[in-house]
Amino acid sequence: MRRFKRTTDSKHNGPIAPNLLARDFTETAPNHAWVTDVTAIATDQGWLYLAVMLDLFSRRVVGWATSSNKDTTLALDALHAALKARKPPPGLLHHSDRGSP
Repeated sequence: MRRFKRTTDSKHNGPIAPNLLARDFTETAPNHAWVTDVTAIATDQGWLYLAVMLDLFSRRVVGWATSSNKDTTLALDALHAALKARKPPPGLLHHSDRGSP
């Protein structure tokens, strides 16, 4: 089994949201900006995908999810876990790369 798997496809035809974060990874308070990404983990049973959401202020994980599929459900499960745990105020910036499954 390959030990590396590409999880980002930036050459898709889907809509691309504006980059409001603009590579400014500093934050002055919790729950103002969350960043998220998906990584693939090789296991004996195949690939496991992990979606993680971090609060830029604390650099702590605020939500995560795993799945054998890299799809929209995986990303939404991580987002829902974070929203349930943190209950952020209106105006939260949710940032991810341009990739799409």
